[in-house]
Amino acid sequence: MKRIIFYVAGILLIAGCVNGQPNASHDFAKLPKPAPGEAVATFGGGCFWSMSEAMSELKGVNQVVSGYAGGSVRNPSYEDVCTRTTGHAECVQVYYDPKVISFATLANAFFFAHDPTELNRQGPDEGTDYRSIAFYRTPEEKAILASIIKKINESKHYPEAIVTELASFKAFYAAEKYHQGYYRGHLDNPYIASVSVPKVMKFRKAEKEELKPEFQK
Repeated sequence: MKRIIFYVAGILLIAGCVNGQPNASHDFAKLPKPAPGEAVATFGGGCFWSMSEAMSELKGVNQVVSGYAGGSVRNPSYEDVCTRTTGHAECVQVYYDPKVISFATLANAFFFAHDPTELNRQGPDEGTDYRSIAFYRTPEEKAILASIIKKINESKHYPEAIVTELASFKAFYAAEKYHQGYYRGHLDNPYIASVSVPKVMKFRKAEKEELKPEFQK
């Protein structure tokens, strides 16, 4: 999946993962419908492996699905998105209990789960498919996102200004099954160990009070 693996590890680890599963590239995860009382939010912040893990660790988050959003092509595959011709970015769809965690808290956490000041990249991953993007479903959510960006910029938490794209939500397409929950099942993957784990550890430190008990240690 990640280009850095081709250079650092020198082997096609992700291609191997795909080829090791019958029809893996066409075996897409099923996109669940929100349960009664459940709300949904969609964000993109680079590789969805670490973003999915980070958001799933928040109190009130019931489920996180990795997928693609922000483009114009219906039902894209990972290979399609990698061409950067679909307009999509790697994203996560978060299913949460608004009685436990608000959209504002969720959105605030998103801005600390990646570096929102990097344009069309996250660390070693370059391209519009790795861009920082936050979707809103209502005018209220748009205002919340804009307010959070303003607050973080004013705090100077990041040395550069946030470049996250704010977009009206239109569609989200679930990624292939092998991408779902990839982080926890592949901690020995060189990319996960060197890129994803540090991001998740940094997130835990920044959002400790908002984490589920098992991740507050």
